[in-house]
Amino acid sequence: MKPHEMREMTLEELQQHHDGLVEELVGLRIKLSVKQLDNPLRVRYLRREIARAKTILRDKNLGALPGEVRASEAQGSGNA
Repeated sequence: MKPHEMREMTLEELQQHHDGLVEELVGLRIKLSVKQLDNPLRVRYLRREIARAKTILRDKNLGALPGEVRASEAQGSGNA
């Protein structure tokens, strides 16, 4: 799912999406440990997708608008 699609979701929908990804990752890790996983790259994809979902959830919880730069990011980028 694209980040802009996630940003259009409500908090509840996004949380459900995140929870579903975590459940899928747990299942894939079990299959990976017993060598029954067809596509091991799916684990990496899911980890990154979970990170995207967590980032967008945090932005929404802080009240950031789409495309808005958070204050912590703006302060750190001025060091050159």
